[in-house]
Amino acid sequence: MSDQNKTVLSPKTDTRKTEVNKGILLFNRMGIWVITIALLILGTIIAAANGGHFFDKSNIQSILEAVALYGMVAAGLFYVTYSGNWTDMSIPLTMAMAGMLTVQSINLGFPVALLIGIATGLAIGMINGFMIGHLRANPIIWSWGFNLLLSGIIRVGWGGKQLYADTVAKQTDFAQHSAQTFYSISRTYIGGIISLMAIVMLCMFVLSYIIHAKTSFGQKLKLVGSNYEAARFSGINCQKIVMMGYMISSTFAAVGGIFYTALRKTASYENGTGYDFTCLTCVLLGGTLLSGGKGSVLGTFGGVLAYGILNNILSWIGIGTYTKYAVQGMVFLLIVFINTYTERKLGRS
Repeated sequence: MSDQNKTVLSPKTDTRKTEVNKGILLFNRMGIWVITIALLILGTIIAAANGGHFFDKSNIQSILEAVALYGMVAAGLFYVTYSGNWTDMSIPLTMAMAGMLTVQSINLGFPVALLIGIATGLAIGMINGFMIGHLRANPIIWSWGFNLLLSGIIRVGWGGKQLYADTVAKQTDFAQHSAQTFYSISRTYIGGIISLMAIVMLCMFVLSYIIHAKTSFGQKLKLVGSNYEAARFSGINCQKIVMMGYMISSTFAAVGGIFYTALRKTASYENGTGYDFTCLTCVLLGGTLLSGGKGSVLGTFGGVLAYGILNNILSWIGIGTYTKYAVQGMVFLLIVFINTYTERKLGRS
């Protein structure tokens, strides 16, 4: 057969769609901030309909105070989730233990008591990090079990009693002044405008951003969260990186627990209840994946703000507590669904 009679088969044209929808890409990159802006607009409309001003100084102060404690904890929890270890279930009792030991040490002076409370969180983070990072314990099972252990230690050690700084403090001017200073940290306003708690939260987010975006630790953590085995074979000390992530998380949780105790004026094993779930929700709202390796501190901050703004809007409407939980759950599930959907559309999950 001559070459002229041969049928030349041309290669098939690839008709698969390769372009990425620009709207999906934009939402994937800035989703939480789009949602936050939408909530601000909605809040402005609802407040005006109720004869108020959403951007009134007192309302903005209320939002910042409401999210300050969640922000402190979420800024640290981000590192655990980002590392691919889902969450830290020992956060509630880390907060409670830090508050208890701070109050118990108040006779040593406020600065010393504060350092003891923060060191408590650091120690708990080291234990969690060693077990999960070095011994590869299941992060959920271990941290939940450790949470129960801490609860038992507090209940047995203090007999299930609550502690009050002014009661623990000896009847001396130094001790009583330390107790009053401790109470005041959650009620101090700088310039009469912004609370000390909100400033501390913002500073913790700035510190968290620097650690994540400007250090080699942050870059290594991304690799560990994205693919643990690949990071290990590339020479990264994955055990050390995971351990450092837990230490940051627990230390930040301890700071939040100290402020929470000061706000309640009571140190109790109940302090911090629910913070594990709420703060994880804020982290996930910010775009961090449970599987790890994707997310940002700025996104987590946006998730915290969205949580606070949504709560504030529901208060303007006058929705009751239980109904508020249902609305929050539906909104958060919707946002997580949208984040997951955009990830799949972009071929990242």
